[in-house]
Amino acid sequence: MRISQKLEYACRALAQLAKRHGTPTITRLEELAQREAVSANFLVQILNDLRRAGLVESKRGKEGGYMLAKEPAAISLKEIVDAIDPSLLAFTVSSEGESGAAVAQSWKSLAAAFQDNLSDITLAKLAITPGDSMFYI
Repeated sequence: MRISQKLEYACRALAQLAKRHGTPTITRLEELAQREAVSANFLVQILNDLRRAGLVESKRGKEGGYMLAKEPAAISLKEIVDAIDPSLLAFTVSSEGESGAAVAQSWKSLAAAFQDNLSDITLAKLAITPGDSMFYI
């Protein structure tokens, strides 16, 4: 599977914002770009797409930056894909020929399972840093 660089960067930027969710601070573009080793010019375009999709909010000015528009657990990977690279979910298979219908049905089932998995993965899961300990009381 080919994941676009734009989609990868969007997920990484959103994971950074998810780590800061619930704090009163707004994350500056430069900080996001530096933490994720992404060009700030490219990242601002991605964040604008995410803002238009209602996944992030932005504040302009000297004290400006970005923050999540919703709880990390309420943002699915499918929503991110829809906002950044909806062609990843495009499904086009011909059902021509004697075997076409069976082959198309198999691909259709796989596409549905893929979309279900994307819906199950939330930004809260992406924001967990490997090695972080979870403590339960």
